Amino acid sequence: MLDIKFIRENPDLVKQGAVNKRIKVDVDRLLSVDSELKDLTLKQEGLLADRNACSKQIPRVSGEEKEALLKKVASIKEELEAVAQKIAPVQQEFDDLMWLIPQPAREDVPVGKDDTENKVVKIWGDIPKFDFKYKDHVELGKMHDMIDIPRGVKLAGSRSYVLKNDGALLEQAVLRYTYDKLASKGYHAMSVPVLVLEEAMYGTGYFPTGREQAYCCEKDQLALVGTAEVPLTSYYAKEVLDEKDLPIKFFAQSSCFRREAGTYGKDTQGLYRVHQFQKIEQVIIGENSREASEKYHEEILSNSEGILQDFGIPYRVVYVCTGDLGQGQLRKHDIEAWMPSRNNYGETHSCSSFHEFQARRLKLRYKGKDQKMHFCHTLNNTAIASPRILIPLIENNQNADGSITIPECLRKYMGGKEKIG
Repeated sequence: MLDIKFIRENPDLVKQGAVNKRIKVDVDRLLSVDSELKDLTLKQEGLLADRNACSKQIPRVSGEEKEALLKKVASIKEELEAVAQKIAPVQQEFDDLMWLIPQPAREDVPVGKDDTENKVVKIWGDIPKFDFKYKDHVELGKMHDMIDIPRGVKLAGSRSYVLKNDGALLEQAVLRYTYDKLASKGYHAMSVPVLVLEEAMYGTGYFPTGREQAYCCEKDQLALVGTAEVPLTSYYAKEVLDEKDLPIKFFAQSSCFRREAGTYGKDTQGLYRVHQFQKIEQVIIGENSREASEKYHEEILSNSEGILQDFGIPYRVVYVCTGDLGQGQLRKHDIEAWMPSRNNYGETHSCSSFHEFQARRLKLRYKGKDQKMHFCHTLNNTAIASPRILIPLIENNQNADGSITIPECLRKYMGGKEKIG
């Protein structure tokens, strides 16, 4: 959420930011409602001041003067009730509009309509050149009895799957290696709820926009998260931290759920786009400093790159354009791994900086060395997400006989096995 003062002072910047992100919002209506709310609030404050002044005088007078003051207080009370009734719907409209206003992208973010206009900033690793007819991950999974999509669909409908035998073990190896790596870097390990109150989804920016992507339990006003970012970032909501305790760096492994609304007919084959998956998410809550946020952004991006390098998976890093940014993201880098079956790179990680956008929604603040209150800055990045990461892991490491070489760093998690098949 943006500061309303910032919106008042920079309406054109906010409008253009929304246009660049391809998000439709009525900034002019917000400012009009804001003005109306300010007028009503001032009137309410004036009436309260008058009532308090009269109430203080009443014990000091008597007779007709007292009666006149009592009548005046009663009259003011009626006016206050009338003003309160006018304020309620205006306040609700103001709040509803504020939830929708996007944060303008950072000035160096490329302006573009969608992911086709993201800017490649780094390429790592050599794309494998097979001297045999390679197989995709679905074929390899079936060959080695690792992946069962038909029975997954039978159990849970479209975009479902079952990992079994070496497939399930490989997923666990990937997750455990990543878990250990982040813990060794001093990040705090967390185990968090994946069924959260809706206010956590509002606070992190996944509601009200994006609600169609979530599985909701409306009866209980709960929602299943699409990332551990939600409970991790909300962990200190409505609290005041101390600057000396910042930054707070933590991570969590969780099951994640996405409806994939709006993707009918897209990426229907294999494990690329599914409804339920496992993910390890890194989150940093830091001080209100652009320089510090830039440093943390590079840090969590580097963590994820290091994991892909350990796996030997070729990848590229792209600087995400405005049209591919979310409502609250100030800037974002995606990591895309090479996937032979797609003959292209596919997104596996997203590293995002929010500055104080999420913290304002969550009322997440800290007391600075200057003894003043500040909103925190928040950042997050995927450390690893499965089963999508299994696609490049399996396909890039296949051999002519159909066997799959296991990256050396994962072998200890698979009983020392060097190959599948």
